[in-house]
Amino acid sequence: MKFFNLINIVFFSLLVSNINAQVNNSHAIAMHGEPKYKENFTNLDYVDLSSIKDGSIVRSAIGTYDSFNPFILKGTSPAGLGTMFETLTTGSSDEAFTEYGLLAKKIEWPDDRSWVEFTLRDEAKWHDGKKVNSDDVVWTFNTLMEKGHPFYKYYYGDVDEVLKINENKVRFNFKNNNNKELVLIVGQLPVLPKHYWSNINFQETTLDIPLGSGPYKIKSFDAGRSITYELDDNYWGFNIPIKKGKDNFKTIRYDYYKDRGIEREAFKSGDIDFFSENSSKEWATSYEIDAVNEGLIKKELISHENPQGMQGFAFNIRQKKFQDIRTRKALSYAFDFEWSNKNLFYDAYTRTDSYFENSELASSGLPSEEELKYLNPYIDILPKEIFTSEFKNPVTDGSGFIRDQLKTATNLLKEAGWSLNNGKLQNNNTKEFFKFEILLRSPAFERIVFPFKDNLEKLGIEVTVRTVDSAQYQKRIETFDFDMVVQTFSQSLSPGNEQRNFWGSDAADTNGSRNVIGIKNDVIDILIEKLINAKDREDLITITKALDRVLLWNYYVIPQWHISAYRVLYWDMFDQPKKKPKYSLGFDTWWINQSKFDFINSQRSAN
Repeated sequence: MKFFNLINIVFFSLLVSNINAQVNNSHAIAMHGEPKYKENFTNLDYVDLSSIKDGSIVRSAIGTYDSFNPFILKGTSPAGLGTMFETLTTGSSDEAFTEYGLLAKKIEWPDDRSWVEFTLRDEAKWHDGKKVNSDDVVWTFNTLMEKGHPFYKYYYGDVDEVLKINENKVRFNFKNNNNKELVLIVGQLPVLPKHYWSNINFQETTLDIPLGSGPYKIKSFDAGRSITYELDDNYWGFNIPIKKGKDNFKTIRYDYYKDRGIEREAFKSGDIDFFSENSSKEWATSYEIDAVNEGLIKKELISHENPQGMQGFAFNIRQKKFQDIRTRKALSYAFDFEWSNKNLFYDAYTRTDSYFENSELASSGLPSEEELKYLNPYIDILPKEIFTSEFKNPVTDGSGFIRDQLKTATNLLKEAGWSLNNGKLQNNNTKEFFKFEILLRSPAFERIVFPFKDNLEKLGIEVTVRTVDSAQYQKRIETFDFDMVVQTFSQSLSPGNEQRNFWGSDAADTNGSRNVIGIKNDVIDILIEKLINAKDREDLITITKALDRVLLWNYYVIPQWHISAYRVLYWDMFDQPKKKPKYSLGFDTWWINQSKFDFINSQRSAN
């Protein structure tokens, strides 16, 4: 009798628990708070529903490509290939982090975010007309985790399993309920057609045209030189609210160029329609041309609110010579940003002081009480300056004479065990001379690196600068075969699982990871996990600032510069929505104005 009473009690308890457990059912999910766009929204605020889907444009890319499989470590995929593949969900460009249903029409998850279910749209189709189904989702996830780029292992490492519920529904179960953003980022999974890939070696490069479910498909290509995409007239998603007003060009061609100089001249001559300028010197000096002066080419500086992340000279601390923090700090005094900004950049840039620059996530001043709760437990093993000083990059007067900075650097190098021997810096223990290579992939960056090289040589350090082609550069980065590189670590407004790939100890030993620096720091590992498990937005901001301080004070990079605006040039053949998105350029919302297009082409032909 007692046994049956116990069974009844347990059954009743489970029933009550399930009743009380809140399961959310929605068109969208926000990391914190509520989605901006409610269930019945018709379109995003920054699109124009009067946009026209027509016309052809030419864009550009640098280097080459050799594969249509962008999901593995091998090979280089062409620009624009992502337009062929849709994800379960997609974000908007005017919110910090919200995902809206794309392939999925419905998202379900419990309050503790221990799992998530996606119900697929009936209308979602592959380019061959077959329906996207749950088997595709399960196969995609398992294949990417087993055979895909190492990125997926870190991004989705807390997913326990993916289950097919029925033909239209899949469930992701998580290893725990601490990873609050996991319910959102699994929706970012690019879904691939199982029936296409099952008979293909997924781990190899291929130039066979792949099958996708996105708005564009490959029309033609000249391997490594150009690729043309065409809008799929039968694309299933044209009327999905999150997609309305987007993907307006009938065809998009990418032409490949050897370097930025040739690419720039091709744009100015009319061979390219849209160009994003990344050089302050060229922005200031290269566009005093008739086409700009006459208004045929529009030159615009468009502000944005994107976090700028970190761009800097990145050390490979797998190299013994860079493992002492004092050595890395010393070398930071040899970079004269103020002189470079004045003489090379036309005062266009601001020095970067945070890995989360231009956002509320950036640290400043001394740690707050809330930050100290995360930092104090490790006070004995962290750089003491974290607790006593505000991080500041070395500052010069811009004259080019940095004797005081080099003196500080020399003292730090002495502390780290280096001494001058006939003008060359030598390690006191190993007797090895201090020399290293700065690896570049663009000749345009050489003018920036050489003044830095000159200052390093004044310290007795032998520096070589090597510029290689894009394919070789990528290979050397993926295998960590370098001493120092110029690296950018882009960030979002909602950092989380991707930080494992940037700074996590495990990623340091995984070829192809973003941890190019080789960081293996227990405190950073702990802070990353706390960041992933942040209980709310306020907590996320606090932990991110704490992580920022630990990264900065370890001098893993020599910070460079940033600008909080897009520098774009385009031939005046486009119309665009009046309202701009906060966190992207929004070029996918532009469209061709036929009368403008005809006029521009007549002018280009005349010249």
